[in-house]
Amino acid sequence: MKHVHFLGICGTAMGAVASAMARQGYVVTGTDANVYPPMSTFLENEGIQIFQGYNPANIPADTDLVVIGNAMSRGNIEVEAVLDSRLRYMSLPETMKEFFLWGKRNLVVTGTHGKTTTTSMLAWMLEANGHNPSFMIGGIARNLGRGGRFTDSSFCVLEGDEYDTSFFDKRSKFLHYLPEVVIINNIEMDHADIYANVEEIKLSFKRLLRVVPRNGIVFINADCPNCADVRAYAAEELKMVKMVSVGMSENADVRITNQEYRTDGSGFTLTCKPAPEGEEAAPCPLCGESFNVPMIGDFNVRNAAMAACAAAFAGLNAEEIRTALNSFEGVARRQEIRGTVNGVTVVDDFAHHPTAIRQAIAGLRQRFPKSRLWVLFEPRSNTTIRNLFQSELATALSDADFAVISPIENTKRLAPEERLDQEKLLADIREAGTDAYVGKNVDDIVAYVVTHVHPNDVLLVMSNGGFGGIHNKLLIALAQ
Repeated sequence: MKHVHFLGICGTAMGAVASAMARQGYVVTGTDANVYPPMSTFLENEGIQIFQGYNPANIPADTDLVVIGNAMSRGNIEVEAVLDSRLRYMSLPETMKEFFLWGKRNLVVTGTHGKTTTTSMLAWMLEANGHNPSFMIGGIARNLGRGGRFTDSSFCVLEGDEYDTSFFDKRSKFLHYLPEVVIINNIEMDHADIYANVEEIKLSFKRLLRVVPRNGIVFINADCPNCADVRAYAAEELKMVKMVSVGMSENADVRITNQEYRTDGSGFTLTCKPAPEGEEAAPCPLCGESFNVPMIGDFNVRNAAMAACAAAFAGLNAEEIRTALNSFEGVARRQEIRGTVNGVTVVDDFAHHPTAIRQAIAGLRQRFPKSRLWVLFEPRSNTTIRNLFQSELATALSDADFAVISPIENTKRLAPEERLDQEKLLADIREAGTDAYVGKNVDDIVAYVVTHVHPNDVLLVMSNGGFGGIHNKLLIALAQ
């Protein structure tokens, strides 16, 4: 095999894998609908030829393997050409498994919330202590400067997504990642386009635990009821898999105690559960150790505790973990301050699930305790454009002082009875005592906000997309 062609090459993960394969000596080419910096520049610097716009003619005649990205679907003319030609093809997770993950110590971070931050923390702990890990993260960790890379290290840290793998493989992506270590941060209903209910999501996590080896380990949230169900399943069906619960509950195997929340970060101590009477407790390198993380909120404390436990299993000591946490710089688009103009601060956050929205608001309340807090929310994910979380979204957004909601794009792909009712959402937020507004478009939202905003206010922009470039538009309008 010499030539590998990528469909959807400019995605963060696709680009990282394409680059790694080029560095291993493969001839790599690729196609994408949207080719623009910085990914296009990065790939071109790696010697990779990119075609813009899908066309069967883009597939070189000597192609041995085609990697088909998750965004691809039947009907794409280049996908159809691959199938017609009987070319060998793989999904991205399959490609990672076959070319990079066999024989490695793979540390896989999963859960509905906190995956990107926890993966970034864990990768940085290993990087800061000289282990040069491979990693694949669904965001840009500031300490690491990129979302993915593959090295010759024995360690590989992976953000494990429960979303499906590709149009031809509907299993969760994380089932391909050959985990030695699994972190399960939490489990909630999400991805309503592929899961009918939370029971189906839990089934995917149960399947993941079936491939954890006997000499591996699972760290699971002790405070999450759905995690408790998955843990009970493992205890009954997978007795050879070591499970350790981490959380604030009294029954946690590793308990988070002495939480301290400041405007510039958070502190906590880890305490191990005593061994049953008559048994000798295994030595724990983290028991009684205190840590600080320059991030806010109990959710980030739990993220840090999970990462610390996994790092200790990988061989780091408490001081190495503590030093790395102290220097952790966070993740782009996770409570990222985009600018402050005329006393008004604009913050970007990826939150789009009701739980994540509540956590983001609570964190900023801690960080800016004397400020009025605005939430500008774009219902964009396949879950939040549905009425699945109709009441939960209202409750979460009501935690702000002002809630501004964008219109929903492409509503016609859903039946009317499935769609989020924005008028009801508006009424429910107001009934809870929070001022609310549904904008006509991004420019209308910007005009509304700058007309009503006061100095010292904080504008929290939440979307899993670009939100029409609203961040810069707000900063420009505030300056004017």
